[in-house]
Amino acid sequence: MAEKKLAQIGDEIVKDFPEAKVAITHRIGELAISDIAVVIAVSTPHRADSFTASRYAIERIKEIVPIWKKEHWEDGEEWIGDQLEKKPYPSGKPEKEDLS
Repeated sequence: MAEKKLAQIGDEIVKDFPEAKVAITHRIGELAISDIAVVIAVSTPHRADSFTASRYAIERIKEIVPIWKKEHWEDGEEWIGDQLEKKPYPSGKPEKEDLS
């Protein structure tokens, strides 16, 4: 599901910048606080377009890509909602409808 949304973002960028080459990936699994989670590479004939497209990509990831985080602490753990943290998980994890 997340991979389809990442591909959609790439398609949106190419629609605005037809000569762009785009690669986006997001890590999965356990990450430490300083680990890199997202890589966005955009190549365009003009440097400014690459920067604009890259910023667009990271903002769209936060808006539409279903990535959930499970925070771990010494005294417990908790699922954190969507990237913008607007969706709570009262049951402590994503619901079935969130995964489809």
